[in-house]
Amino acid sequence: MNQPPYASELGLQLCHDCGLACRSEDSHCPRCEAPLHRRKPNSLARTWALLIAALIMYVPANMLPVMYTDMFGSGSANTILSGVVEFWKGGSWDIALLIFIASVGVPCMKFFVLALLLVSTGRRSRWAMRERARLYRFIEIIGYWSMLDVLVVALVAALVQFRALSTIEPRLGILFFGLVVVLTMLASMSFDPRLIWDAEKNNVR
Repeated sequence: MNQPPYASELGLQLCHDCGLACRSEDSHCPRCEAPLHRRKPNSLARTWALLIAALIMYVPANMLPVMYTDMFGSGSANTILSGVVEFWKGGSWDIALLIFIASVGVPCMKFFVLALLLVSTGRRSRWAMRERARLYRFIEIIGYWSMLDVLVVALVAALVQFRALSTIEPRLGILFFGLVVVLTMLASMSFDPRLIWDAEKNNVR
């Protein structure tokens, strides 16, 4: 079977803002006036920078406390993992599992998948191109769920405030974790998945 033609071979390029198929000679999208590029400029370099910044922020996000709990005069500061343990010991295994998946599982998965995509694309590898494209779509979908940990802390803090002898306050660790989520989301947005298929066009293994 013959391979379908590339957009560049048909004299077309895609607008990154509105998704309109434009002519290759156009410098701006005729619909939304956004600048046109055949590929996102400096996609790999920007994605690497954002990914490394997210990895750096992930260290204090796990080391620093994310919330301070004062129950009947007994106060304690909890990190993400210690908070998971506290919820588990308190019988709230569902909340503990939710926080663990959102705070540990999802970020680590995004780090691994983005690094895999960057390394393989930078080497112009033709290995499992379709599967790598699906992996990219997958991390785009699950990326927003990383904010669940921040929402859980906010929700628990709001609920506990109704108790006269109990208080919960967010701490600095939750700020770093929020930065991790934002940076990984920006990293996945800056990566251009069409670079995966450029290796097929250039016939490089």
